Amino acid sequence: MKAIIPVAGAGTKLRPHTYTQPKALMPMAGKTILAVIVDALLNEGIEEYIFIIGYLGDKIQDYVMRTYPGLRCTFVTQNDRRGTGHAIWLTKEAVKNDEVLIVFGDTICDFDVQSILKSKVSQIGIRRVDDPRSFGVAEVDDENNVLRVVEKPLIPKSNMAMVGVYKINETAQLFESLDTYLHNRADDDGEYHLTHALQTMIEKGIKFHAFKVNNWFDCGKKETLLETNATLLKSLAEKTSSPQFPDSVIIPPVNIGAGCKIENSIIGPSVSIGENTTVRSSIIQNSIIGSFAVLDEVVLKSSIIGSDAYIHGMSQSLNIGDNTDIDLG
Repeated sequence: MKAIIPVAGAGTKLRPHTYTQPKALMPMAGKTILAVIVDALLNEGIEEYIFIIGYLGDKIQDYVMRTYPGLRCTFVTQNDRRGTGHAIWLTKEAVKNDEVLIVFGDTICDFDVQSILKSKVSQIGIRRVDDPRSFGVAEVDDENNVLRVVEKPLIPKSNMAMVGVYKINETAQLFESLDTYLHNRADDDGEYHLTHALQTMIEKGIKFHAFKVNNWFDCGKKETLLETNATLLKSLAEKTSSPQFPDSVIIPPVNIGAGCKIENSIIGPSVSIGENTTVRSSIIQNSIIGSFAVLDEVVLKSSIIGSDAYIHGMSQSLNIGDNTDIDLG
């Protein structure tokens, strides 16, 4: 069993942060998005990984090699962003017809990994959504057999969105379908979607089963990134104790990195702060703060502040990238 994790996207919805940092390396709850995914799979016994890198891919490769020394992994580069189908097709030589678990690098969700890995039928993770038009959609029967999958349908016949988790047993047929698809015309948006190849496999009689996931977070935008951070902090709250700082109030759950200096401030709830950050005379809640930042006399709520940022003055909700200097006084 091999895990394929596509992390080649540019993360345009998380700019300005993704101008300097890959989306998969955005911090949350003391980790990165990528580390949350990899750690969960390592805990379930998956030992071999294929990372599809592209935009700022050298940073992802360096991070993986530094954080997981000795990890059995292969890096495949997608130079042109031509969609998820094209990205998975690039892994053909690395997969070598082994069964695979595909987990998109901006997706965090809870599911029974072991039952999915042991399944003799290929699996597609789904979750009910209010408006499925922005997602790949799975149409399923009463026994959760997948009848049809469609990418971003204008008139959806199902509200079950595909969450970006797939367990594929028939990888030879997957790559055969992708080969055919990539030699034909791309979809109207100019990309080759994995959904299309999966539908081809279904039409050829390959059986897929849909499994429902819990706490699905598509970490591709600010709001869901903050929501995921808050949820992960709550899950870790019983395992960690809140640190103490001079003349400051820490309201859990929080995660404060090593080397931080916090004075005369109120921090929390739902706040993650990176290493070696300084906070003075500030109030911060439901926010993510990068490493080596300096916050002086600010009030922040539902904000994301990049590493090496400097902010002085009063504010309410900010989305500030790395190496930024702002004086709101």
